[in-house]
Amino acid sequence: MHVVIFSKIYKEEEKDKVQLLFDQLAKHKIRTSVHRSFYHQIKEAIYLEGDVDIFNGYEDLRTKKIDFMLTLGGDGTMLSAITEIRDREIPILGLNLGRLGFLASVEFNQLSESIEALLLGKFTIEERTMLELESNYPLFDGVNFALNDCTILKRDTSSMVRINTYINGDFLNSYWADGLIISTPTGSTGYSLSCGGPIVFPDSGCFIITPVAPHNLSVRPIVISDNSVLSFDVEGRAENFLCTLDSRFSTITASHEIAIKKCSFKAKIVQINETGFMQTIRKKLDWGKDIRN
Repeated sequence: MHVVIFSKIYKEEEKDKVQLLFDQLAKHKIRTSVHRSFYHQIKEAIYLEGDVDIFNGYEDLRTKKIDFMLTLGGDGTMLSAITEIRDREIPILGLNLGRLGFLASVEFNQLSESIEALLLGKFTIEERTMLELESNYPLFDGVNFALNDCTILKRDTSSMVRINTYINGDFLNSYWADGLIISTPTGSTGYSLSCGGPIVFPDSGCFIITPVAPHNLSVRPIVISDNSVLSFDVEGRAENFLCTLDSRFSTITASHEIAIKKCSFKAKIVQINETGFMQTIRKKLDWGKDIRN
């Protein structure tokens, strides 16, 4: 088995956990590659035993057979990992060093059991739909997909924007708001949720359109089929606006025409110990608990 370790930032207070991960991989004689940026952060602090080399990103997937990518961090780390995997659809196991962790659902006290589960095949793989952005001008250097959401937002303290929205070419609405979120079911527990959007099960086959601070109080989030193509143009007093894909952002103007559709490939998330979506949201959102006392 060959795994890649991916993380964005090494923190000294997490040294023991990172060392434990590499010790466990060496114990089971698992071939290990470390993403180049993370490798240069840990090479002086972590003892790397056995068959460990450097993973240089998407291009390495053309020549190396990778079975799994293990991410150290939170959901944001997993979102960044997907930009390295792209259409290669390598399954990702998220080891949670963050806080909430809807995607990175494996806590570190489950590390040993999780690695053994990978070796024994005692896991499931969830396929998560992603969205893809198209524009009349190049954006995001060709990495034009997202697992969670795409947003169109006003800049800084500028006045609200008007986002003209169409579904399959038919006019839906002009949103007067601070912005608009187009979310996948996976992203429904992210930014969309904090703006009043619904929690949607991962296999629901839909997009969620959630306005950010809409001017008209009658405007509410809506759910549409992910076979739809959404298109947008933006108007406002400012010259520039923001467009984001997950945690990445780019500047757009009123001359940009943007379309969102279902991505042609999916993200694959490894689930250990039958930890499904219902168990995750109950745990993370404290559903069913009486916390009054």
